[in-house]
Amino acid sequence: MKFSIYGRRKFARPQDKAHDMTEFIPENRVQQGKLPDDHDLFVTVRRHAWKATALAVAVLASACGTTPASAPASPGINPSTPAGAETFKANILAFGDTGYDYDWLEADDYEDPLDARTYIVGELDDWIEDNMPIQEFRLSPFHFAEQTGGWVPASGMWPVARAIQDWCASPDRCDFGVMLGDNIYPSGATVGADGRDDAARFDDLMNKPYIGLQEQDEDFVIYPVMGNHDWETSREGAEAQLAYLQASPLYRMDGFWWKSEPVPGVEVFGIDTTLLLSAFEEPEYAFADDGTPVHTGEIDEADPWTVPRGAERDQVAWLAKALAESDAHWKIVIAHHPLWSGSGGKYEQAKVLREQLYPALCRYADMFLAGHEHTLEVHMDDCRDGLGQPDDRPLMTLVSGAAGKQRALHSTFMDYLDRTYPQKETLYARGQVWGFATLELGEDEAEVTLLAIPDDGSSAIDEVFTHRFKRRSGRDAGALTQASP
Repeated sequence: MKFSIYGRRKFARPQDKAHDMTEFIPENRVQQGKLPDDHDLFVTVRRHAWKATALAVAVLASACGTTPASAPASPGINPSTPAGAETFKANILAFGDTGYDYDWLEADDYEDPLDARTYIVGELDDWIEDNMPIQEFRLSPFHFAEQTGGWVPASGMWPVARAIQDWCASPDRCDFGVMLGDNIYPSGATVGADGRDDAARFDDLMNKPYIGLQEQDEDFVIYPVMGNHDWETSREGAEAQLAYLQASPLYRMDGFWWKSEPVPGVEVFGIDTTLLLSAFEEPEYAFADDGTPVHTGEIDEADPWTVPRGAERDQVAWLAKALAESDAHWKIVIAHHPLWSGSGGKYEQAKVLREQLYPALCRYADMFLAGHEHTLEVHMDDCRDGLGQPDDRPLMTLVSGAAGKQRALHSTFMDYLDRTYPQKETLYARGQVWGFATLELGEDEAEVTLLAIPDDGSSAIDEVFTHRFKRRSGRDAGALTQASP
């Protein structure tokens, strides 16, 4: 890890004034406002001397992302190889966890706005509570919200939306998009429960940021799925968002789970993992010093309105049948919750999803795209759990949930995953970043690219990682190892 000491700096972002940044705040970490000039802030957060020292060092540390030890340290590992002569081509935009905007903050932000000191101490508390290595601590960008009079996490929604539009302005880069859930923060559509208008909410969070994509290309369409925040208020709220998406010419969503052929030869299968997971108990856990999740004995209970009803209980069977019957050249499954991720936020949920989905995914699908964790990650799974033994064409699983919020990676938890699950290979993982992903599909290979943008609110695009992988579907039955009955 590199350590740097930062001094004062000024920077400006569109629609914001430039302000003095207080010393000892990592460069580009603060988006707006003047912090209290108190250099002892981080020393006094903890009474114990060793923690105080660690926190002081941590504030001076800059960690721009975590790359697993098995991967090269610099971005852009596994450079693309020549694809050869290809007759098939399609380009997909993949982004998630978008709908976080300062005009639509949580009620707590209005009722109890945080001053800078309280905000920073809270971030440090959360880091320590999750038992993350203290020497890796750094602040994600944060912002003074005039709407509330307090400090909140900075939003990357508009910077990422502008970067996406710039990227797709070049010919043949974006045939269609997939939006990977948590489309509306903090609590989805509310159907008036918060006294605010859902029509304005939909326009601000789902139309205005992305309508420019359709203005550039009238045929461009986004295929969304729902996330847990979209379900947070009520079933009626989730249904209201679904109705909006079904009526909007910018989106295609035929239900909470669906299949569609955006371009010839590519079939996308969208599932609602909030509904799926609500049928299972989710044990709560904490992290040991070595990153091992340890159950606390508590159960995280699902909201009653998310428990699947009727046909919603058959989502897994529907997906298996739809994948098996599809004759598409490429079969892509998208959802909100990931199968693998490095921040440690929903480890138990990922275990359930792998158990439920791998028999179908490993048999029939080419890739799995998700959000939920506000990171950019690419993992390969050799599918031994779905087929009975490793497949020579592993399943690519993407996490692209950094289009609105940021989240840090949990490095010791990632070490735990590496030593516990040999079937998984993490090719790239970066936390505390804004960005999105693209996929270029060829005849027998695809290329996934992760793109990051700066923390200063600009929309400059940095291609941080590229990897080519083989198509899995369409092989003879003998080429796959079937799971034991």
